[in-house]
Amino acid sequence: MTELMQGAVLMVAGMGIVYVFLSVLIVVTKSSMGLISRFDGILPQEAPKKRAPSAAAQGDDADIALAIAVAMNG
Repeated sequence: MTELMQGAVLMVAGMGIVYVFLSVLIVVTKSSMGLISRFDGILPQEAPKKRAPSAAAQGDDADIALAIAVAMNG
């Protein structure tokens, strides 16, 4: 019976530690979000630049079209 009680105590202690850790993680995450949003205007984010498809990507399209044509006629 003592092993069962020790197991229960260990389970409750482990679950308590996990609960406390996750609570601390939530508090730290929310506070860092507030801190980061306060300084967000200092370094504005630039819009990502769009690139034209490279020659390798266009060559892949031609290979795919060729494979489809061979499969349909084949």
